[in-house]
Formats: sequence, structure tokens, C-alpha cells
Amino acid sequence: MNDAADTDNAPDTPAPTALAGVRVLDIATFVAAPFSGTILADFGADVIKIEQPGGGDPLRKFGTPTECGDTLVWLSEARNKRFVTLDLRMPAGRELFLKLVAESDVVLENFRPGTMEKWGLGYDVLAAANPRIVMLRVSAYGQTGPYREKPGFARVAHGFGGLSHLAGMADGPPVVPGSTSLADYISGMWGALGVLMALRVAERTGRGQVIDVSLYESIFRLLDELVPAYAKFNEIRQRLGADVPHVVPHGHWQTAEGKWVALACSSDKIFERMAQLMERPELAAPDRFATNAQRLAGRAEINAAIAGWIGKLPMAEAIARCDAAGVPCGPIMSIDDIFQDPQYAARGNLQRIDDPRVGEMVVPSAQPRMSATPPVLRHLGGALGADTAQVLSELLGLGATDLDTLRGLRAI
Repeated sequence: MNDAADTDNAPDTPAPTALAGVRVLDIATFVAAPFSGTILADFGADVIKIEQPGGGDPLRKFGTPTECGDTLVWLSEARNKRFVTLDLRMPAGRELFLKLVAESDVVLENFRPGTMEKWGLGYDVLAAANPRIVMLRVSAYGQTGPYREKPGFARVAHGFGGLSHLAGMADGPPVVPGSTSLADYISGMWGALGVLMALRVAERTGRGQVIDVSLYESIFRLLDELVPAYAKFNEIRQRLGADVPHVVPHGHWQTAEGKWVALACSSDKIFERMAQLMERPELAAPDRFATNAQRLAGRAEINAAIAGWIGKLPMAEAIARCDAAGVPCGPIMSIDDIFQDPQYAARGNLQRIDDPRVGEMVVPSAQPRMSATPPVLRHLGGALGADTAQVLSELLGLGATDLDTLRGLRAI
């Protein structure tokens, strides 16, 4: 994507997109499944956000409000989509939706399991309208199992998925692993990956399928060796604060002016460099801490030695010395640090765009970077129903009279 400073100089001819020709119906709410749609939309898919008339997706009111009535979260995370209102609970709305399914490739939903079936819109019905349709279903606990009907959000998934147990200081309570909805965003990424694989299968076979993503499994899959370690050795990892269980030193240290750095010595050779850098070469001697096994046993002594060295240096100097010695070290960044950092600027991670409803905005650029078919930020999250007439006219051939009738029925 374009660097924030270069957005105004973007070429008039649009770059080719990876997902041109893919149409997605996003009927989900909040973050998880809709984030799958955002990823697909960033890379050129025609993602049609379908919302309940009158209120719309609750995400519009979640987060910091803006002058247009929608929040910063909505403006950033609903970007690049088209916005249609349609009441799926009404016969007229259901009929229109199935007609849209026939013209689409993917449906995204994250209602509680059974809700779509209650509306007469289970996968069997969608597949009857379009055998190639791919359906992403995101829920707290998945479509099967004894907990399938339980409600849940990211906070609950962090706990149930095993992550919150690991977050916090060793002698403190479990804490939130960051103040963002991590399980929602990770589930959205798994969902987008599943959609792309399912579309590949549909190309070969002409048949779609269901992708079943749960919030807790999205977290659970990322817990490195916890499962085999417990199964084989009955090991139960506990909270370690900034440390990690199998590598020392590997943590966070405070600098002379009270800032923090992250430092990682993930091999014996790197620790030897660190010992030389601190002018404590004896720490890397064969009879002291030359091997990681020795360092694990001497974690407290090593951490204290590094704390004493870094604590006497300003952050910039500590990082510069580590860089020169080949020791991985970097700052613990706050968002104001990020906005000033040259690496973020060089990579175009902060994208600036003028929005007709709120003026200039800066949002995170899309990932991943692709050389031939890069993502494109076309617009931010739009107003409720802004594209209803255009979409229904373009895809279903409805005219002004048809739209007026549907409005009278409150189906749109």
C-alpha cells in the first residue's frame, strides 16, 4: 500500500488486485468474521456488508465515536466494503439474500450456532441456491460440541483457549493479553485463510463448503508446545511475566530514563556476544552460563546482570550497542512512538486517507505485502445502507419501484 505521505500521489490507474471477481456477502457483526471480509476486501474482493435496517452492525457504536456517528473502529475495520441493509428475518429479505447468494462466492456469518437455520438460511439452503458457495461460520465454541450454543467474546476465548493463564507476572493474577480483541482478529485471519482454500477447491470441483472457526480454537492453536509438553511430561506452564520458559535471557528491561526495551538471546553465540558487550565475559564461560541449559538454571542471576547493565544506559544507547554487537534488541513502542518511527514510515504502515464523512484519517495498512497484486485502500467504513440501491440494482436488476416496495415492507 502507499506510504501515508504519498497517498495523494497515487497513480490514477488502479493496480491489479489478487481477488478481483470474488464476491463476498458479509452478514456478520462485530469483529471476527467481518475482519475476514476486510482482509479479502483489501485485496480486491467485492465485499458487500449486509446489515439490519435501522440499527446496523453494533460495531458502528463500539469504540471511539466520531462526528459521522460511526466509531473509529468501524471506519478502520469496515473499510473497502459496500453497505446494504436487508432484514434476513423477513420473507422478502430472505428471498433477496438467496438471490444475492446465487451471484456470490462467499458468505460470512458469526451468529450463535443454529441462528441461520432458524431463519431458513442454513448451508443446505445456500448451497441449493449456489452449489459453489463457501460459508464461513465463526462462533465462540464452534458449530459442534456441548458448548456450541454458549455465547462468548474475545475476552472469554482468551481464557478458555489457554492464553490468559499465561499472561501476567509470576506472582500475580492472569491479565488481558493486550487490550485488543486478539481472538477476534486471529479468528478473522484463520477465516480468510479458510475462505481462500475453499475457493481453490470450488474452482476444481464446482462445490463449496463450510468453514467452522471458533474463537477459542484460534487462540489454542498458537500455544506452541503446551499440548505435547503436558501429554508427555505432565508439564503445566505458568505465568512468567516478560520471560519465556525455554530461553534465557529473553525479556524486557528498563533503561536509565525509565523506558523499556525487549532483548532476546536465542542462542549460545548471541549470549556470548551479550556477555562481551556487558564486559562480563566470565558469564559465558563453560563452567557458568555458556549453554542455554545453564542459563535456565541461572535465570535470576543473568536477568539481574542485564538489568544492571541496561539500567545505566539511555534507551537509544542500549539499542545502539546491542545492534553493533549483533544482539537482538528493540524498544517497547507506544502508539506515539510508532507514529514517529522511520521504519513504520518507510514501510507505509500508517496509511492516510481523506474520508468524506470525517475528513483525514490514518489507519493501519493491509497485510501481507504483495509485489504484483498489492492491497488497496479505497475508502473507509461507510454509512448504513449507503450502497443498497446500487447493489440491488446492479446484481439483481431491481428498479426504483422495486426498491420503494422493499422499503415499504421494511425489508431494506
